[in-house]
Amino acid sequence: MQDYKLADLEAKFADIIWEREPITSPDLVKVCERELNWKKSTTYTVLKKLIDRGIFRNEKTVVSSLISREEFYGKQSRLYVEETFGSLPRFLTAFFQGRKLSQREAEELRSYIDHFEE
Repeated sequence: MQDYKLADLEAKFADIIWEREPITSPDLVKVCERELNWKKSTTYTVLKKLIDRGIFRNEKTVVSSLISREEFYGKQSRLYVEETFGSLPRFLTAFFQGRKLSQREAEELRSYIDHFEE
């Protein structure tokens, strides 16, 4: 799975699946009809698209994820930071510009850095 960007309706659809998985295809159609005002064909078209992108699977009419919501949005966030700012330090510089961290925030960031440092 390489494309970590979802259009708004794709994201709403993905959230429906993540919140209810595993969910049968017929139940998914009913939820999408109720919540997104989609026809059955629209639900299956978007589902196929997200299956092809490696996000979900549909085995024996049971839809489930191949990647969790947290993993997906984590990868999407990293991609955004890399594409927009070039690196995490540049992103943090832009994010904190003109703002001071509380002691608690600084300690929390240090803890994350220590945990994820190579």
